[in-house]
Amino acid sequence: MAKYVRVHSVDQALECLAERPFRIIAGGTDVYPALGEAVIGDDILDISGLRDLRGIRCDNGPAGDSWRIGALTTWTDVLRADLPPWFDGLKLAAREVGSVQIQNAGTVAGNICNASPAADGTAALLALDARVEISGPAGLRVQPLADFVTGVRRTTLVPGELVTAIIVPDGGGDGASDFLKLGARHYLVISIAMVSVVLRRRDGVITGAGIAVGSCSPVARRLDGLERRLTGRPPQGLAALVEEADAAPLSPIDDVRATAAYRREAALTLVRRALSRCEEALR
Repeated sequence: MAKYVRVHSVDQALECLAERPFRIIAGGTDVYPALGEAVIGDDILDISGLRDLRGIRCDNGPAGDSWRIGALTTWTDVLRADLPPWFDGLKLAAREVGSVQIQNAGTVAGNICNASPAADGTAALLALDARVEISGPAGLRVQPLADFVTGVRRTTLVPGELVTAIIVPDGGGDGASDFLKLGARHYLVISIAMVSVVLRRRDGVITGAGIAVGSCSPVARRLDGLERRLTGRPPQGLAALVEEADAAPLSPIDDVRATAAYRREAALTLVRRALSRCEEALR
């Protein structure tokens, strides 16, 4: 019979993980639907009681200001938080994570640990240069989100480790952000393509750009070449800078929802639209 343990501190969770393998559950919005009609046979570690891992705050550290999103922060928490404008794309993504009931229970860390190519939160966080804070038997480590998710349903987590937070660097100055998703319908759908754009501005020019595309590769991808072309420019005429070659980092597939060619073209169209919307927000 499977064992169920509910913990109330990170130390207690790590002690349990050191003893034996567990399936970690917080909101459970990915784990339980994936079971279908099967009965869960794994030992369960319920971390939903770790209140210290919930919430969003701005921290000042040696590397500068950053925003700390606790691993158990829900998507509803993200929507309700008072955050700078470059988080607007993440908030738009939060509205796309299932139904309101799912947003109330599903956690930010759970979304990235599930490592789905179509995870709304992953693309939005990737555009924000997010890093993942991981606690384990060797102590604390922090890894870029771009390196943390390694493939479909795969991450760099090893036995005994637990994600405790997502860290987003503070951009300073002002900025704008957007998130767009294409699917067979507007809500409650696996996307054909999704795009998140983050622009940071200081002294009238773009000082940093993050453009991430999801559902068009095994993992969400940044469009680095386009980001470099945008940096240092005033925020006007940005959509015209998008080139067909910018889709090179993507590797979309043909499936029942769309062809690879359609996905590639749709992604670039969404990038142009998101850039235009960010440009409008910066006027």
